[in-house]
Amino acid sequence: MESDVLDFRNALEELAPFRCDPATLSNCSSYSDCSSTYPHQECMSAEDLVVPACSSSTTGGTCNALWSLRETDVRIPAALAGGPLGNPTDPQVMASICYSKLAEPYMIDNYKSGQQMYFGSAHGSFRMIPARHSQVCGLYDPRRRPWFVAASSGPKDVVLVMDVSGSMDDYGRMAMAKEAASTIVDTLTVADRFAIIAFSGNATQIGGEGKLMRATRENKERLIREIQQLQANGATNFYAAFDAAFQAINKTIQEEATSGCNVAVLFLTDGAISTGPGEEEVIDLVNERVVDIATNHDQTTTIFTFSLGDKADHNVTKRIACSTNGIWTAVDDYADDLVSAMSSYYKLYALGLGPNKDWVAWVEPYRFHTAGKMGTSVSAPVYDRSVHPPQFLGVATVDMWMDDLEKLLGEDATSSTMLERF
Repeated sequence: MESDVLDFRNALEELAPFRCDPATLSNCSSYSDCSSTYPHQECMSAEDLVVPACSSSTTGGTCNALWSLRETDVRIPAALAGGPLGNPTDPQVMASICYSKLAEPYMIDNYKSGQQMYFGSAHGSFRMIPARHSQVCGLYDPRRRPWFVAASSGPKDVVLVMDVSGSMDDYGRMAMAKEAASTIVDTLTVADRFAIIAFSGNATQIGGEGKLMRATRENKERLIREIQQLQANGATNFYAAFDAAFQAINKTIQEEATSGCNVAVLFLTDGAISTGPGEEEVIDLVNERVVDIATNHDQTTTIFTFSLGDKADHNVTKRIACSTNGIWTAVDDYADDLVSAMSSYYKLYALGLGPNKDWVAWVEPYRFHTAGKMGTSVSAPVYDRSVHPPQFLGVATVDMWMDDLEKLLGEDATSSTMLERF
């Protein structure tokens, strides 16, 4: 499996220097998962794949949906499909589709039964084989899937720090924050550790025991439920928020429960400090803790701050990020997408993985949506290595059913011993 995805990655990278050629950009018509009829489509057998929405007694069990092993298809999220007939209008999205079209012959020639093969671009397009129609169009964004984030960012410790003060009730901000936090948690894999800090006048870690936890499916689902229960109320205490975040990080490191890699603190607020220590004390605290983790534990901490709405104190959040070589982002209440802004933090780490050509990422076994069978995915980041530094283009992935692995290892795909292998 790992050699398969690395070979696929190599094929994509060999094509990268040609992605901007006029011939590439002018000859990239592709089949859509929503509206195309595939020239070589055929019936899926139940042994290959089951699509419950298409399966019925009228087929006699001989055909439950159509697919093609001789074409690839392209999917894009609805937010990118603003052109005629659901086509993209963003030049970078269009270019990414044209680039991945170059890999179609490789994908057709190297497809193996039971192993879907696909490429998710950094701009949101997605090309896969076998080609088959989506049950619901426009919902799939590869950049928000665990296999994509795992391959593009590597193992990491992630602490989400969420403002739940009273002003978060304004303009639907609380709902946006919950959606963004839930999306980020959902993209994590078992190689990651995470925690959620909710703050207003005080700060509390939700669903945890004072440290980061492993991002298993069970833990992620539980924390997402906790996030959805948060209510906006109270003042705004930046100092308490960061203090709680770093206490959780330090306890995790001391108990040797960390991923051992990068630490990301994602801090979201819509306001200004209204209680607790002031701006300078907050910045001093953050700097001291970041330096301590780097000096004593050899881990790099990056602070990502997000100012939501025009009432947020942009100056403080910007200073907090910039003083630690982090990243600050201002997000408008109406014009911007908080989910996209916050879930794009992985892009910074993608830059650092470029020199490591052997890097692959596995995800925890999960039940495939269309088949109802347990499977897993192995992924590798794709770069244009003809430029310096290498430019991140997307993620190559190969899926597999767990049946053969279960037989080989004699373990159930959902068992704790199987989970420890990922």
